[in-house]
Amino acid sequence: MARKNKPYYVCSACGYRSEGWLGRCPQCDSWNTMEEFFPAAQNKTRGPAAELLPLMTAEVAPEHRLSTGISELDHVLGGGNVLGSVTLVGGDPGIGKSTLLLQMLDSYKSQKKKLFISGEESLHQIQNRAQRLKISGQNVYYSNVTNLEQIEQALRHELPGVAVIDSIQTILSEKIDGLPGNISQLRYTTAHLVRLAKELNISLFIIGHVTKEGSLAGPKVLEHLVDTVLYFEGDNKADFRILRSVKNRYGPVNEIALFRMESYGLMAVDNPSELFLNLDVEDRMGTAVVAIMEGNRPVLIEVQALVSKTQFGVPQRTAMGIDHRRMNLLLAVLEKKCGKPFSFYDVFIKTAGGIRVTDPAADLGICMALVSSMDENPLPREAVYIGEVGLNAELRPVNQIVERIREADKLGFRRVVAPDSKQKIHLNVQCKVERRRKLQDLIE
Repeated sequence: MARKNKPYYVCSACGYRSEGWLGRCPQCDSWNTMEEFFPAAQNKTRGPAAELLPLMTAEVAPEHRLSTGISELDHVLGGGNVLGSVTLVGGDPGIGKSTLLLQMLDSYKSQKKKLFISGEESLHQIQNRAQRLKISGQNVYYSNVTNLEQIEQALRHELPGVAVIDSIQTILSEKIDGLPGNISQLRYTTAHLVRLAKELNISLFIIGHVTKEGSLAGPKVLEHLVDTVLYFEGDNKADFRILRSVKNRYGPVNEIALFRMESYGLMAVDNPSELFLNLDVEDRMGTAVVAIMEGNRPVLIEVQALVSKTQFGVPQRTAMGIDHRRMNLLLAVLEKKCGKPFSFYDVFIKTAGGIRVTDPAADLGICMALVSSMDENPLPREAVYIGEVGLNAELRPVNQIVERIREADKLGFRRVVAPDSKQKIHLNVQCKVERRRKLQDLIE
């Protein structure tokens, strides 16, 4: 007779489940990550039927938002933080996650206690950081516990307005077997904290580590459980950071906020476009200004291209901040439709500041920067290029063109090159908007 409590095995890296032990996970190819678990005893007693409510006429409590005291963080969250929401913040080690949330606690607009729970740093370390950041510490409390049950007791007893967990990989529950950070502990502790935040109406911010690939450590179920997922991006050697929303149940996604790392903490950058523009440089060869959309926010950045004759049999292709396949596609269009022999040239492309560009509206600017560098003909300093380039070298319209043009006009640009469209757009701007149908017309 088969045993009723036959064990099963779960990969601690990706969550793959197997009925037998495997040395190598067939889903993520990790070695020695299969952990043994026993199924929980099933309770066969049935509870009462779920209550059904009318969708449109049921009474619902109004959504109440509080300002975090940091304008850029409020922008990414959709206009402030919703009471009772759970936000997961991920990023590389040392990128500034704890620093940002510690500053947020100090400026958070709440009359209740504000709690910072750290399983990674001691009180002495947090105090030294708070003094460096010049934090007043008014109504901010600290706790160094990693036990989930103790955290629940503290939240129920104190009922803070906002709480920060640093980090979820250090939290351990006595009801689940395994070490902190494994797949079962992450799933259980996160789900329990989410239910607790909803029940007590506490705004909860959870810090999560990322893997070498840049994704949040643990299964994707963590991102499904929480209300908002924010990624903190940037180079540790650079002085600015990008906070990007990839999930938000209370606002738009793909919004970004920029912060500059100073000696006294992270400072919000109110105008991101000014950070990625350097119009004072005299040599504008191979440099074009493009207008991209990050969520609902237009951002103007510089795209730089360097084209030189190849010294080898196969030309080099290097792209930083732009997808490599997208660069090859645009090079093929320029060579086939515009007669530019890029197959004999090395091509290097990068975006100013290292920002990652995925908006197709940057195609026109990339093409103009490539042609400018190849022909050694600098582009006009006051021009902004907006448009998607098709495979037949036609310029295709892009969304939110009005917001892009207004951002360019606000920053003092006097010429905007955009695709021709039958849609009539009424603009009250000082810059001149030039309409083009084909890429060849603009290059000639």
